[in-house]
Order: sequence, then structure tokens, then C-alpha cells
Amino acid sequence: MGPWKKKCLADFGIVTQCLAPQRVNDQYLSNLLLKINAKLGGLNTLLQIEAARAIPIVGKVPTIILGMDVSHGQPGQSDRPSIAAVVSSREWPLICKYRATVHTQSPKQEMMASLFKPRGTEDDGLIRESLIDFYTSSGKRKPDQVIIFRDGVSESQFTQVINIELEQIIEACKCLDDKWEPKFTVIVAQKNHHTRFFQANSPENVPPGTVVDKQVCHPKNFDFYMCAHAGMIGTSRPTHYHVLHDEIGFSGDELQEFVHSLSYVYQRSTTAISVAAPIAYAHLAAAQVGTFMKFDDMSDTSSSQGGGHTSAGSAPVPELPRLHEKVRSSMFFC
Repeated sequence: MGPWKKKCLADFGIVTQCLAPQRVNDQYLSNLLLKINAKLGGLNTLLQIEAARAIPIVGKVPTIILGMDVSHGQPGQSDRPSIAAVVSSREWPLICKYRATVHTQSPKQEMMASLFKPRGTEDDGLIRESLIDFYTSSGKRKPDQVIIFRDGVSESQFTQVINIELEQIIEACKCLDDKWEPKFTVIVAQKNHHTRFFQANSPENVPPGTVVDKQVCHPKNFDFYMCAHAGMIGTSRPTHYHVLHDEIGFSGDELQEFVHSLSYVYQRSTTAISVAAPIAYAHLAAAQVGTFMKFDDMSDTSSSQGGGHTSAGSAPVPELPRLHEKVRSSMFFC
């Protein structure tokens, strides 16, 4: 599947959709059509508050939403390059349309090293391309607000997210316009934890949209648990959101409503999912583009999609093929 998708997306600019004939039924076909429609630029989900520009803070001021994730190799694949993916919203004031940029980086490296690259290098980095796309797709408006959702980091890495990744994003903005100073909000989502919630005097899961921001949260930091989805089987696992940096000035209720809204704009589903859609999209993009390459072949390949070197004396990280311009701004990963 990987080589075929690579050929279509990188060489011919054609979005693809695979089909497993043995699994075909009505539900399977419905899900398939959701994916195809999204890949071709259609909208399966559009919130009323989104269409009316009624989303708190975000609907009135040009705002770009970024979802960031890093995918690592399976246990035992210590030499497999990690894949960093950034998805970014486009066509503001919509919050349901995204595009993706992806880079390879050193194996098992969690912090993204390719968010910004100085001019004159092989590529512009992940963020600059996203900002330019937002500008061209949003009526030539620069985003005055940047909301970043980061997945896959532990509490011990929170400082690095601010000092390494946020700094690169700020540099990318300054590189485009040194007088441009957007406001930033950085949110980390954690799903791998052991916290569960139940209704009082009932074994049932809590209702979709439940937010817990007291008692079990940090006494000083801005964090909350959200169970946006309906658990079909077993116990629903809430997502733990940590707000590391907030220049925009969200109130607790405003940010929770915004995150809840993002759980409903995942184009592969007709119901809410457990995390904000940009995070889910970043995970999908990293996983799909990762199939483009045979990572057992660690030879250096020429490309402008991303890559680098692990360390002095180490084998170079193989680079990913650059997507064809016809599909570069599509939701090919959906």
C-alpha cells in the first residue's frame, strides 16, 4: 500500500482510498465515503457556531490551529526514524479543514527539530509552509492568534515544548514578517493515564462533554479532563489537557468549549471523538506518510520534504518525498 500511495500522492497528485472487499457492509461503505469526501475537499461536519463565526475568541479574530505529533518505530526498531507531523487549519473562520506537513527526524527523538529552518536551507520547515497556506486560503489574512495542540509528551518535557518548539514557531513567524507578533496558546493533550470518571451512584460512563477541572486537577496550573465522546464499550478514558502557555487569554469555560467543539469536526466520524481533531489528524498524517518509505534502507535520498542527520558519525535520516502540489493542501491523510 505504501509504494502505491507514494506514487499517486508524490508523483501524480492523486488522492487515494483503499478498500478491503471482504469487509464491505453498509457501515463500512458509509465510513469509506466520509473519508473520500474529506480527501476531495468536501465537508462532512460543519458546526453551527462555526458557520456563524460564534466560536468564542477564535471566530472573530483570524486564528490558525496547529496539531503536532511525533510517531516512533515499534519496539525493537531502534533505527527507524521518527516522523514529525504538523497539521494546520485553513480557510478561516472554519475549524474543520486542515492540511499536513511531515518530516523525518532522528529515531526516538520526541522534540520536533524541523519546525523552522533558516532561509537558504533545503526546505522552509513545517511551520512556515503552514502559515503561508493559511494566509492564501483565508483571504490574505495573517493569523493574529496561534493555538497549538501537542500530543505525545510527558510532564517532564513540558518545558522543552515551550523552550524548543514554541521558540521555533515564533522564529517562523518573524521570518515571514519581523513586525508580526501573533498571540500563542499551547495545549498538551495526554491520553495515556489511569484516571477514569463515573456517574455518582451509577456504573455508567459520564455523559459526552463532561469536563472535570477541580479536585483532581493541579492546584495552580491550568489543566482539565474532558470526556468528549460516548464510550460504546467499557470505560471511557478522558483526555487530560494541560495549558502550558496562554497569551490569547481564554477563560476556563471558553477554552473547554473550544476544545469540545474540535472533538466534533473530525471528518472521519459523525460523532465526537476522544481528542481534539487536529491531534488525531497529526497522528494520521505521520502514520500514513511513514508508509511511503522502506526504513530498513537507511541510504540518503534527495528530497525537499524533510530529513536530516542523527548525530556526528551516524547514518543520515532518510527523507520523505515531497507531495505533489495538487494534493499538498488536501486532507489526503483522512
